[in-house]
Amino acid sequence: MTSAKDQATTATTDSGIPVESTEYSVTLGQDGPLLLQDHYLIEQMANFNRERIPERQPHAKGSGAFGRFEVTQDVSRYTKAAVFQPGATTETAVRFSTVAGERGSPDTWRDPRGFSVKFYTDEGIFDLVGNNTPVFFMRDPMKFQHFIRSQKRRADSGLRDNDMQWDFWTLSPESKHQVTWLMGDRGIPKTWRHMNGYSSHTYMWINAQGEECWVKYHWKTDQGIDFLTQEDADRLAGEDADYHRRDLFEAIQRGEYPSWTLHVQIMPFEDAKTYRFNPFDLTKVWPHGDYPLQEVGRMTLDTNPVDYHTQIEQLAFEPNAYPSGLGLSPDKMLLARGFSYADAHRARLGVNYKEIPVNAPKSPVHNYTFAGKGRITNKPDPVYAPNSKGAPWVGADATRQPPTWYADGDIQRAAYTPHPEDSDEGQARTMMLEVWNDEQRDRFVNNVSGHLAAGVGEDVLERAFEYWRSIDQTMGERVEAKVRELKGQEQKVLSQS
Repeated sequence: MTSAKDQATTATTDSGIPVESTEYSVTLGQDGPLLLQDHYLIEQMANFNRERIPERQPHAKGSGAFGRFEVTQDVSRYTKAAVFQPGATTETAVRFSTVAGERGSPDTWRDPRGFSVKFYTDEGIFDLVGNNTPVFFMRDPMKFQHFIRSQKRRADSGLRDNDMQWDFWTLSPESKHQVTWLMGDRGIPKTWRHMNGYSSHTYMWINAQGEECWVKYHWKTDQGIDFLTQEDADRLAGEDADYHRRDLFEAIQRGEYPSWTLHVQIMPFEDAKTYRFNPFDLTKVWPHGDYPLQEVGRMTLDTNPVDYHTQIEQLAFEPNAYPSGLGLSPDKMLLARGFSYADAHRARLGVNYKEIPVNAPKSPVHNYTFAGKGRITNKPDPVYAPNSKGAPWVGADATRQPPTWYADGDIQRAAYTPHPEDSDEGQARTMMLEVWNDEQRDRFVNNVSGHLAAGVGEDVLERAFEYWRSIDQTMGERVEAKVRELKGQEQKVLSQS
């Protein structure tokens, strides 16, 4: 009978050379000192010391899976992009994440969730980055770095700090819509499978005739929206910090493949010039009554990673990856992300991060990038352009219509031009008073109050109460009353201890 040991594959060094033992080091005599020529031991220790790469700055904690996107409706009158043509099926890689937490933080903290999709199209990579909320905390990228630092850890204690978070939010009134989302039921999804994804940003589509329009993407979960209460989320953070990661992996493993239906909102190009608020403002949504959702297709995730580090930790998305028929918009945050995402990958993974298999396009690559750390593709001469030496790659002017829009004015630092409905409170108020029911409003008050009562100083508290009163006086008063009640209970306990 063949033993398991006889069936086992022989271990090798990284050079493919069989090793004598995976258990014992080379020593001088059975009990003597280690010898430096034990190169396999040295290789094991050296690799171990270097096997961690820097974590992402935001969105450090997450996971993902692979699948396919299938077009179900004809939107070719709006875009010539191959990925959205009738009958097209495209391989995809998806990563879900939290924003503020580190790589080992709990999945169930109250935090926006990243929702990024990589399409391996016939025309190259298309990366669609987004969150599980249709808006964001700010509209100008100058504040982004400061926002992330306010949500992470203090410089002195190394602890996360609610006072720091609310200090930033209350001094940034444009955050009101997003913070209302965050403190509502959808602030903690039950699982990644039970949440929507949104581009949040406005993008551009271009059709075969060169006509341009503006577009917002909406991934609607086919599993239905569901959420965790704050109490359940707190409990799960202690019981299973990887709850969302485990749920996705095990659901796919069971054959319960999650899916999302992609819808878009289409705004005619000229509408943006006269719309009642700035359609490129990341803190606002487009009302569906003005621009209804239109179905595009369905994405199904049916394949788990087999190597988390290689396939998920090194998975890199960037908004500047978009084939012909797609484009960016004048959204200031989006334009900044067009640079910052790719730069973050170069810093974290190396300049040749697109040669990592999970990031590599499945279409042919003809480029002039050369050498650098991590380069694995052969790059024979010539490595310059123009040339007459056998690699005269040329621009595809005949097939690619670059995104265009007109802009002029003085060079300056300024907010967006005011619009008739350019309010930081209006859409947050609509959600709070017209979309939510009484039970949702009650949970919102409890969520906000519990967060504010946990370490937020009196100076910031006063601004926080006004922050909510500016949206709705009654809700602001309810939040203040609940915070005072919680703080009173805390003081009573402390005085009795």
